[in-house]
Amino acid sequence: MRTVGSRGPKTMEAIMAAGVRLIYEHGYDALTLRQLAREVGLQPGSLYNYIETKQDLLVTLLRGHLTRLLVDVDQALAGVQDPLEKLRVFVEFHLMDHMVRKADVFIANSELRSLEPENRREIVSLRRAYERRLIDTLDECVAQGRLAPINTHVAAFAIIAMVTGICAWYRPDGPLTKAELVRMHTDMVFSGLPIPDEKK
Repeated sequence: MRTVGSRGPKTMEAIMAAGVRLIYEHGYDALTLRQLAREVGLQPGSLYNYIETKQDLLVTLLRGHLTRLLVDVDQALAGVQDPLEKLRVFVEFHLMDHMVRKADVFIANSELRSLEPENRREIVSLRRAYERRLIDTLDECVAQGRLAPINTHVAAFAIIAMVTGICAWYRPDGPLTKAELVRMHTDMVFSGLPIPDEKK
């Protein structure tokens, strides 16, 4: 059993990491705070220095995941001017990020239903902000004539659904490298978009 101190940021990091692992393996409903405390070497009562309820744990995990995602995608897109290149960077970022954060993504998608209404509204708002990065990029492509007119909301949701699916089957020891998978998926995204003939 791993033992950590009763206070401090390292303990909180250990609690969050154990929470991700346990929810990913067993589901939110099956998790108990006693089990979580045991996983990080705390007495159950000491856990309340950090989280008050299972719901507190879940919303903290999802808020942290999505906030980090927004910061990282903005960093990836910073300085990119060409809208089609922005689209490529977004898709490549999403794929690389989601291949290495499978557990976080799984929980964010599967346990949204477990959030209480107010918490769900907060997390959905963060998700919408991430989706908005892609929608705005597609809008920019259309406005500049780089894409033919398209329902950018539907296109964005379709793209995200496709590239998020990699979490379900990607294995580090698989026959293709991350770079090869990113290239293949990016090519499929672009081949499905209505790019005017003169821009292909």
